[in-house]
Amino acid sequence: MSTFTRRLGKGLRINIAETASEDADPRLRGRTYAVPFERVWQAALAIGGAWRGWNIVEADDYEGIIRAEATTRIFRFVDDVLIRIYLDQDAQTRVDMRSASRKGVGDFGTNARRIGRFMRKLDRELGETG
Repeated sequence: MSTFTRRLGKGLRINIAETASEDADPRLRGRTYAVPFERVWQAALAIGGAWRGWNIVEADDYEGIIRAEATTRIFRFVDDVLIRIYLDQDAQTRVDMRSASRKGVGDFGTNARRIGRFMRKLDRELGETG
């Protein structure tokens, strides 16, 4: 079965995506950066705040949580986005993310694509390869 076929099948029955360090889908692997927390935090806030269709609902740097609502372009559905930034056991800055549709059974891969695009933008902003 091709990657496209697997992703399509998953997109028809799943409406949530989240990062995991060993996820089979490379878009859904969180990031660990050898960059100070504050720099990663500011970059993530800037990306989320400037992204078309996103509304930052909460940003708590003490907890390392950014909550946003992302409105889809065509049907104007609102999805919930959670970005978690924290220091891991090696004092590296770790970024994990979750994106979930509020409606429907499947998201056609929208949430996974959203995470992948966000992580790529963050990589570029921080000058990292992830």
